[in-house]
Amino acid sequence: MNHEHLRTLMAIVDEGSFEGAAEALGITPSAVSQRVKALETDVGRVVVQRVTPPRPTVAGETLLRLARHQQVLLAEARAELDESPGRLALGVAVNADSLATWFGEVLTEIAAWDDVVLRLRVDDQAHTRALLRGGDVLAGVTDQAQPVAGCRTVPLGEMVYRPVCSRALAERHRDGRGVQWATLPVVRFNVKDDLQAAHLAARGASAEVVHEVPASEAFAQAVLAGLGWGMLPEQQATPADLARHDLVVLPGRPVRVALQWQVWHLGSPRLHRLTETVVEVARRRLAQAAG
Repeated sequence: MNHEHLRTLMAIVDEGSFEGAAEALGITPSAVSQRVKALETDVGRVVVQRVTPPRPTVAGETLLRLARHQQVLLAEARAELDESPGRLALGVAVNADSLATWFGEVLTEIAAWDDVVLRLRVDDQAHTRALLRGGDVLAGVTDQAQPVAGCRTVPLGEMVYRPVCSRALAERHRDGRGVQWATLPVVRFNVKDDLQAAHLAARGASAEVVHEVPASEAFAQAVLAGLGWGMLPEQQATPADLARHDLVVLPGRPVRVALQWQVWHLGSPRLHRLTETVVEVARRRLAQAAG
């Protein structure tokens, strides 16, 4: 397969349009279309869905993985040949709660590297695996221990979540020593966030009022402000946080989510360095929270 055709497919997905790919590659949109058609002729099937933004088909996902692997291996070969390899783009998927808590230290480490470009994709930990499978990223934080084909998995530790609420809101919905779960407003991250729903289901209840705040730090702020209750990571609900913001932990066991680092099997020193950094930071920070 023509390397430039694969590179064009990758640019379309990364830039979100044929026009954006043309600008990134320094060619015309017509040339981008011609390369895609040539690639589709080569493999005998459609590789890009012509929607907004363009999305790879199942066949396109396979080729996208190949394109990203080629990009990494070519960059590493140039580095070994001393041919001014420049920066290697590393696509990484991470869940929002990790990004708002321990992953910031990883970003601090990467800031000192002059040979990579970081491209983060943020999604729920239960869905980042799909980004790996689809070829969107080379590595990611997930809650799935079963590796995607072509990847290896490294355990990171556990994110521990507790049901937290402002004391004033809990008092307004008190039921004896407990709370009226049905009337107590709840905050969820987005439709993929099922932590709160699972906590309610375990109590045979469902919420009448469900607020949605799709940003981890803003989610925590919504709980602190009394908008509703929510499952907060222990890093955002330490004893000091609870006392300072007059929060209470609601009845129910904490939820423990085991996080994994999945990364593609590639002989890339830069990808290996990223893996070492993520694993070291995650294990240390998550262990501190659990302690």
